Amino acid sequence: MPDVLIDVRNIRTTFHIKEGVVPAIEGVSLQIGRQETVAIVGESGCGKSVTALTIMRLIQSPPGRIEQGAVIFEGEDLLKASEKRMRQIRGNDIAMIFQEPMTSLNPLLTVGFQIEESLILHQSLSKQEAYHKALGMLKRVDIPAPEQRMHEYPHQLSGGMRQRVMIAMALSCSPKLLIADEPTTALDVTIQAQIMILMNSLREEMGMAIMLITHDLGVVANMADRVIVMYAGQVVEEAPVNDLFAHPQHPYTQGLLLSVPRLDARVSKLNTISGTVPNLLYLPRGCRFNPRCSYAQERCQIESPGLTQVNDAHSVRCWFPLGMMGGKKQ
Repeated sequence: MPDVLIDVRNIRTTFHIKEGVVPAIEGVSLQIGRQETVAIVGESGCGKSVTALTIMRLIQSPPGRIEQGAVIFEGEDLLKASEKRMRQIRGNDIAMIFQEPMTSLNPLLTVGFQIEESLILHQSLSKQEAYHKALGMLKRVDIPAPEQRMHEYPHQLSGGMRQRVMIAMALSCSPKLLIADEPTTALDVTIQAQIMILMNSLREEMGMAIMLITHDLGVVANMADRVIVMYAGQVVEEAPVNDLFAHPQHPYTQGLLLSVPRLDARVSKLNTISGTVPNLLYLPRGCRFNPRCSYAQERCQIESPGLTQVNDAHSVRCWFPLGMMGGKKQ
């Protein structure tokens, strides 16, 4: 791994609601190196976005609470930093692109003003300097007629252009880490590809790291250096991207990969993972995936597995990794 930029250690975030305490993420640990792209994948409700919001200290409290752990960013524990210090870090050293730009951009302010505001706050630029830098960022993200777009409002832009504005805003202060939470969810496939190519080229140009949260395994294959698979609030597998795609060790990872349509295979029906992600208030005993797992054995229903090393770069949370069983059902 490259020189570690951020080291997330054993974080646990809960939500205290009327029905009880929801363990949204539990014991999550991960590292991201400088200039590395790490993808976090899993179904909705697995804890991907909560992990990102915990890193950014944006968990709404109440009902949310960060119960334990550490987030070491360049030697500083962000979970112990003051709110004033976090405001300095957010948008400056660590930036985030949210899932839906229409709800993240202020509909009452021009897109140019919203980019300028970040530059004035974090880099102490004058209004004129901020305008010119904001305009330059719109040009860098390939928005057509950028001078015109500076004076337009979010509703006047297409979905693809709004997402480009969000990227311009996130990168305006040259962050060391960009957290991109489903950055292409609402876009058509052509625009998705353009946004991914843009993010990759800007990563190389600016020398930043990317934490990419996505459902799209095609994007993961093209963008990521390493992949972290989450299920029901836990990391269940972590590996370099090529190793994970070629040799998945967790049945859940295998299920995700098999459910992706392939151009080189004609099938009448796509593979699916039976069942749904469990309600976090009523987690199953033992392995959290065992009710949906076709490989589950008695031990899986009783004991909860920990993360174990398959090799130096590959780890899995499973009592019977697929490599041990030859990939065949037991």
